[in-house]
Amino acid sequence: MKFEIAGRGGLQVEERNFFSRLDLNFAFVIFALNLIGMINLYSATHGLFHKDKTELFWMQGVWLTAGWLIYFGVTLLDYKIFVRASYVLYVLNLAALLAVDVIGKVSLGAQRWLDLGFFRYQPSETMKLIMVLMLARILVQRDVHKGMGVKEMLWPVFLALIPFVLLVKQPDLGTALLLMAISGTMFLFVGVRKFILVFGTIISIVAAPIIWNFGMKEYQKNRVLTFLSPGRDPRGTGYNSIQSKIAVGSGRILGKGFRKGTQSQLEFLPERHTDFIFSVLSEEHGFIGSSVTLGLFVVMYLMAIRIAMQARDKIGALVVVGVLAYMFWHVFVNMGMVIGILPIVGVPLPLISYGGSSMMSTMLGLGLISSVAYRRYLF
Repeated sequence: MKFEIAGRGGLQVEERNFFSRLDLNFAFVIFALNLIGMINLYSATHGLFHKDKTELFWMQGVWLTAGWLIYFGVTLLDYKIFVRASYVLYVLNLAALLAVDVIGKVSLGAQRWLDLGFFRYQPSETMKLIMVLMLARILVQRDVHKGMGVKEMLWPVFLALIPFVLLVKQPDLGTALLLMAISGTMFLFVGVRKFILVFGTIISIVAAPIIWNFGMKEYQKNRVLTFLSPGRDPRGTGYNSIQSKIAVGSGRILGKGFRKGTQSQLEFLPERHTDFIFSVLSEEHGFIGSSVTLGLFVVMYLMAIRIAMQARDKIGALVVVGVLAYMFWHVFVNMGMVIGILPIVGVPLPLISYGGSSMMSTMLGLGLISSVAYRRYLF
């Protein structure tokens, strides 16, 4: 691949191949997390009694391969192409969310997926990334030294609230709150005036009891109450949290060993291949394995921050910050619910949990970061 660079002696041609400009360290950390995910998924799907789930491991290999193709494809494309197309992508994703209400597939009491035959597509996963692109496009135009005021925030907040309402209706309150957390992180990065933060805090405190009494469904209230006191219903709403904490605690320092976790292998641990995959990891590989996994996520975050600081333009930095917020909040919420410091919500652990929509959305987001890094030294 050749690039023409203007110099004193006219145009000079500098050759740089794909790999010399690719951030290989960033890709290596992602691959390491993928490897940890596949090892734990193998254990979670190859237990004593759940042979019917073994195909999920091989299916995840397909999603992972597709994810890496997306990662490299997005890296080669200029991230500004995705930002320019964000309004079109936003409308299409809203249409997909609306279609979920009409023809969506119901699973575990929630209607969140579109059955495409060969693939179950979850529009809420891609909506989070599209919101990152949308907000990057809008916020890059906000040149305010004292922070954004009400006028500057009206349009982006309105655009974020539409999918939020649709997600709450599914119901998928966990993903809806994640969407707002990602959006809020980007707002804070650009800057928000203090009176808005104070006003927002007061409104949240006043609205909390109203939302509790009139806005939340009974099972959502039970999740919060169970979080506060898991022992109130140990065989019902508190079961998942109790079994998860038993699995994490029983792993101790070194863990019980690969495929030797009793909570997962004997099927006491629910949803061990998706939401509670980190419980499997902690039980079998202990504090050491959990710390290594968390450490890799932290290294990836630090690399992304470095890429944002070196981005050639503000819009690239905003895209990286948005995807970084996407990754951070997913990891924080998933690990938090697994160890009992947050209520149980259906949030997968990026790069580790099973799921086609989650894997490909995550790799798409990381590909956007790689695209920003790929173009740091273009000029």
